[in-house]
Amino acid sequence: MPRIALYPLVVCVLAVAAAVVSFARGSWLGIVWVLLAGLSSNMTWYYVKRGKAGRSGSVTG
Repeated sequence: MPRIALYPLVVCVLAVAAAVVSFARGSWLGIVWVLLAGLSSNMTWYYVKRGKAGRSGSVTG
């Protein structure tokens, strides 16, 4: 896993934890945390796939 992919992964894990805490306290602010977790999850997959493509030498759009 490329190092740059670890940063959004950490953000994703922290956002999920914040969402759980927020919903447990009865706050609807957890929806924002869930959206942030989804965004950072997509960023993690993007960087992982880009890293794999870079190592194999293939260039994808």
